[in-house]
Amino acid sequence: MNGFVIDYTEVAVFIIYIVIMMGFGVYYFVKSKGGGEKEYYLGNREMGPWVSALSAGTSDMSAWVLMGLPGAIYWFGMSRAWIAIGLAAGYILSWIFVAPRLRQFSIAAQDSITLPQFFTNRFVTNSKLLQCICAVVFIVAFAAYSIAHIVVCGVLFNLVFGMQESTGMILGAVLIIFYTFLGGFKGVSVSDFFQGSLMLLALMAAPFFALFAISPEAFTATAFPDTYWNLLFTGQLDWGSISHILTGFGWGLGYFGMPHIIVRYMAIRKQSEVKKSAIIAIAWNLIILTAAVAAGILGRVYLGSIGIELGAPGAAGTGGGETVFIEMARRIFPAVIAGVLLSAILSAAMSSTDSKLLVSSSSFTADVYKPLFRKNASHNEMIWIGRFVVVAIAVVATAIALSPGRGTIMGIVGNAWGVFGAAFGPSMLLALYWKRFNLAGAITGIVSGTAVAILWIVVPPLAATGVFGIVPAFFISLFAAIGVTLATPKPGKEVEELFDKALAIQD
Repeated sequence: MNGFVIDYTEVAVFIIYIVIMMGFGVYYFVKSKGGGEKEYYLGNREMGPWVSALSAGTSDMSAWVLMGLPGAIYWFGMSRAWIAIGLAAGYILSWIFVAPRLRQFSIAAQDSITLPQFFTNRFVTNSKLLQCICAVVFIVAFAAYSIAHIVVCGVLFNLVFGMQESTGMILGAVLIIFYTFLGGFKGVSVSDFFQGSLMLLALMAAPFFALFAISPEAFTATAFPDTYWNLLFTGQLDWGSISHILTGFGWGLGYFGMPHIIVRYMAIRKQSEVKKSAIIAIAWNLIILTAAVAAGILGRVYLGSIGIELGAPGAAGTGGGETVFIEMARRIFPAVIAGVLLSAILSAAMSSTDSKLLVSSSSFTADVYKPLFRKNASHNEMIWIGRFVVVAIAVVATAIALSPGRGTIMGIVGNAWGVFGAAFGPSMLLALYWKRFNLAGAITGIVSGTAVAILWIVVPPLAATGVFGIVPAFFISLFAAIGVTLATPKPGKEVEELFDKALAIQD
């Protein structure tokens, strides 16, 4: 990289962070030897409120909240704040309405350890069709989801070490694979707690110190677009503005069916600790989202005041406004602190990707490999197959990340988020709150939600509406699931008994 000068203090901090993360993987690999699938994939349901809360948060608020969201605010203004508003509302509602019941129902449903297992056991069926459908959606969407975070690793290693972005992507993928491969759910969750704390520190520090570095005159001197401060995208209440508001709240709908987040609800140690976990998680979420919006606004003012103007996020990569947090951190703080803040971006990418890889591998091994190919597979065999699935998915995601035209961080994350939320959110809510809900309705809801969300991505006229695909897909999935349920026989007595049994669980 021509003209690049390595800051060895920044590099040293970065390397120390990486070593600590790898240590988590090795430690939990040694500690969990002899444990079974429940230990590797759900931490044996031993996650305390702080670990559960921050693990759920960091698996959700990945690198896009440090790069994608501030970049969108930096470039487009407050009309993009509807994303933060929608996410906050959805996250709060998910912890209130999904977390308590999902933990109860997953235990009652034969102590399910994956989301597909939960859906199948919830309807007391021997059919593996629903499990297989869920597993396919998981693997495809999670591979796509991981692309954005591997791209972030490439950008970060390029900025810190001066290496090619492609090399940085490969190195980032290797590091993520290493500690996910070894540590399992508990290793991932504990490291997520550490990384969540670092993300919180970073997102609070950068805009806070930027505010003190900005002169009052800089706010009036900064060139803002006419509609920058307007929550309405076009400055008036027309379809362009309405579609942005719907899209913002559409992001919130995703929380009801996001597998890598709601699996944390299943792992909470006690039912009595769900409320405490919720309070911690919601507080963390609100602070993170507020700080991300502030980073975009103050970054535009601060960088403009020192003569730096970032371009719009490009169609092929993460350039432009999506580096606003990085630019601020490196110019405001000394190298040692900047190194810590840049490590927060890597931590966000790693914490989110490890969760997705682990959920994907658990779904394949428990929901496809064992029931269809190796019914008598041992715990050890299942764990090792899952580890190799982690590697396979990461390799595919890295290959796609290295290809041209992959899109922006927000774009990639949004596509995967929409598929997951529309596929599983409506059926999850119905499974937890409607005793009459049946297997046919669940299959219909998941398939229709997935199909509509994908169509909204690949069919230009639908994408051109400006509405996030999760919005129409979520409600089509919901109404389809309800309609098919009412048109087919009600579930058997054992299903209704399981519903009542789940509500009685208070451990």
